[in-house]
Amino acid sequence: MFRVILIFSLISHISSYLHCQNEQEIPINSDRDVTLVTIKIGKIIIPNILLDTGFPWDGVILYNPSYRDSIDLSGAVQATLGGAGSGNAQQALMVDSAEFSIGNVNLTNQRIVLLQSDIYKGFPSNGIIGYSIFGHYALEINYNKNILILHDPETYSTDSSWTSIPMYFKNNSIPWIDASVSINEEEPIVLSMYIDLAARDALVLLEKPSMKFALPKNTTDILLGTGLSGDIYGKKGEIANLIIGSYSLKNLTVSIASSKVRSKQKDADAILGSGSLKKFNIIFDYKGGKLFLKPNLKY
Repeated sequence: MFRVILIFSLISHISSYLHCQNEQEIPINSDRDVTLVTIKIGKIIIPNILLDTGFPWDGVILYNPSYRDSIDLSGAVQATLGGAGSGNAQQALMVDSAEFSIGNVNLTNQRIVLLQSDIYKGFPSNGIIGYSIFGHYALEINYNKNILILHDPETYSTDSSWTSIPMYFKNNSIPWIDASVSINEEEPIVLSMYIDLAARDALVLLEKPSMKFALPKNTTDILLGTGLSGDIYGKKGEIANLIIGSYSLKNLTVSIASSKVRSKQKDADAILGSGSLKKFNIIFDYKGGKLFLKPNLKY
């Protein structure tokens, strides 16, 4: 059996063909500040797949090894999968040129990766998906109605009720924005941050030798979560203000973590998570380089 190594944050995406109409609605489930969808592989329905902007290629990673006996893994190869965390990479089975569906949208030329360990046992999700839909649509998330809306990026447009934020990319397909923070009531400073919709945190401040900001005055040591390479330890604290475009989120509880452990993205000051973004309905327009925000009922 062949063995390949996948570095989760760096692997390039595979091209895919997506069969759908100009606009499709897909139900979502919101749980513990993350966004979950249901996919179908063959005749197998797999719920609670985590929507992740940090997932940079066409396909899905399944955490739950119990699906190994029900999914067609013909031609699978062994793979080693690395990501956030301080431990070892994970062993997995990988199938290329597969297909699955989400709602009425059929996705082909997809990569399916099935973890062989139980590192995520007890998690509220069975896997993660990202670029398969973020990369090919203007993707709207309406948290008031609990739906995704997939728009044709060539023809869709927004009205004046949406606020446009410039969004950019570096050496992969993970989206970045610039936003301002005031940690301890000082003048706001602009930070370069990437968006991780799969992170429950409102914001993760990254500790590194050279930082633009001081840490919050009062912090508490805590286990922040588990990445593909193990547990992530850090701190919790409160900042005075996070400013995204014209919107201000005051007295925000944030996480603080070592950049070496939490992030594989070079030159990131922070990570913007769903704890902040779920206060808005959102449109991710990767092709147009725009993030559109509209306050929702949680703002």
